[in-house]
This record gives sequence, structure tokens and C-alpha cells, in this order.
Amino acid sequence: MTNIAATDYALPAEYEHVYSGKVRDLYKTPQGHLLFVASDRISAYDWVLPTPIPDKGKILTALSQWWFTQLEGVVPMHVLDIKVPSQVRGRAMVCEPLDMLPVECVVRGYLSGSGLADYRATGQICGNGLPPGLQDGSQLPKPLFTPATKAALGDHDQNVTFDEVMVTIGQEEAQELKRLSLDLYNRAAEIAGRRGLLLADTKFEFGFGTQGKHAGKIVLADEVLTPDSSRYWPIDQWAPGAAQPSFDKQFVRDWLTSPASGWDKSSNTPPPALPDAIVEATRAKYVEAYELLTGDTFA
Repeated sequence: MTNIAATDYALPAEYEHVYSGKVRDLYKTPQGHLLFVASDRISAYDWVLPTPIPDKGKILTALSQWWFTQLEGVVPMHVLDIKVPSQVRGRAMVCEPLDMLPVECVVRGYLSGSGLADYRATGQICGNGLPPGLQDGSQLPKPLFTPATKAALGDHDQNVTFDEVMVTIGQEEAQELKRLSLDLYNRAAEIAGRRGLLLADTKFEFGFGTQGKHAGKIVLADEVLTPDSSRYWPIDQWAPGAAQPSFDKQFVRDWLTSPASGWDKSSNTPPPALPDAIVEATRAKYVEAYELLTGDTFA
């Protein structure tokens, strides 16, 4: 998978398509801002699947906007208080353009995913030594900043050490990214905990402001703390030693790797379409995450 076709939203001609990622389509507005549109596309194992998840883009957008409000005061945000075109209302945000930093700012409070794989292989994550005997789902002694490089579309992000980040972007900038990422994680984990959820890990992206009051400042970008960029686990079901129940696309991953799909993820062939039952279950998990966190009903 090397490129993504943008969803056709029938936007006015003056909105210029800039880029499409696995989930989001990015446009330049007539005023020179950026329009981030969250599609209903879903990806797994570095493939964009042929079956969309209804309302997924609206759920992610609403949850990101809620989190931006909760995180006010920690770091400047890229979201602007500007109305979006009616064609993408509910699934889009107008944002300021940034000079993006080439680092995925991952924070882990619990052991899972690529962090678990690294720990099992080396006893470390991104150069952070950890005590022996931790299991899948174990709480870490403290939240860790475990950065990764931003991979090209279709490739895996690669975990890197903090020293490598300093070499890439500079010591002062790297220290600031680490501080901001941990501050954001700690606030979000506290909020999620009050709603019965563990924030196992999450990913942030930052850039430098290029204009106005944020010029030269580090600004929080992209989506934040959605099930696409974060692992949430129910506190009352947390049991280290195995994979935890989560509010994300695990139904999709499990079906794709089951005999029912007939797909071999190592074959380099595109995945098949998702069955209706998997689509419905995945949508329900995204809705449940939104409603648990915000306390609102998704309509």
C-alpha cells in the first residue's frame, strides 16, 4: 500500500486537496488554513481496508474536539474556531498550518503492542530499562516517553531512543516534546480513570507554529486520544498476563487473522472486505469509547 485515494466529499472547488493518509484527508482552505477531514476508512496491518466503518470519522472528530477542550492550558492546539464546509460538518476541523516535527510522541503507562515485543526481546523500550517479570498488560513503574520515527505510508513506525530524537531535532526541542507528551498523558490518564478506563498508551504529534500567536512555538497537532491513536482498557477487567479488552479495532484485527477471512497478512495481497457483523461490532466499540469518556450520547 503506497497511496490513498481521498474520499469524495463534494467540497467547493477552492478547497485544494493536499494529502490523504490512512484515515484523514487534508485540504488547504481558501484562507490558507488546513481542513482536516476524518473519513470512515479503517486500517489494519498497514493496509487500508475496503470496508468503511459508518460514522467512524464523526466519532473520532467529536472525541478529538472534546479532548482538545480537556487539555487546554497544557500546550497550544492547532484547532481554529472556524466553521467547516457543510459537506463535511461533524467530521472535520479547520486547523492552523504547522511545520511538523518528524517524531511520533508515544507515551506508555502499561506494557502492550510494540513496547511489549521490545521488552520481551531486550528488557527495554526505546532505551528505557525495565524490571524483569513484567507481563502483557502490566503497569509500568512510571509512564514512559517511547518515541518512534514517522514512517512512510504503508510502513511501520520504528521505535527509537530519546538520544536519537535529540540528534534528529535538537536537545531543547526533544526535551520539550518529552515534557509535553508526559504532561498530556498524565492529565488524560487521570480523566479517563475517573470514567472507568485505563489509558494504556497513546501517541501525540507536534509541530512549530508558522504564523500568528503560535509562530515558533510547539503546537499539538492531528487527532488526540481517540481509539485510533490510543489503547483504552476497562479498569474493572484489567488482568495482566494476556491481551486486554480494548476500545479499538481489535474485532477487525482478530477477524483478519482468523481462518474465516482466508487472508494471509504476510502474503502482500490486499485484505478482503469485512463482514457486516464485524463492521457493526467495531462501530459499537468506537461509540462506546466516545460515550464512556465524554458522558454524552453519540447521535
